[in-house]
Amino acid sequence: MKVNIIVEKDKYGYYAYCPELKGCHTQGDSIEEVLTNIKEAVELYLETLSPQEREYFLSKEILTTSMEVKVA
Repeated sequence: MKVNIIVEKDKYGYYAYCPELKGCHTQGDSIEEVLTNIKEAVELYLETLSPQEREYFLSKEILTTSMEVKVA
C-alpha cells in the first residue's frame, strides 16, 4: 500500500504525518528517524482499520505542488 507522507523540519527536528489518516503523525531528530517512525505509525494505524475503512481512507486523491507567490 502507498500513502502520502508530509515531512516538515523545524528547530526541534522533523515532524511527519499522513494526511489520509487523521491523527497519524510522529517526530524524529533526523530524516531517517522520522521516516522510520512514520512508517511504523502508518502500519499500526492501518492494522486498527477494517478492510472497508482501509479502502475508504486510502482511496483519497491527494496532490501536492509548490507555487511562487508575490508578497507586497
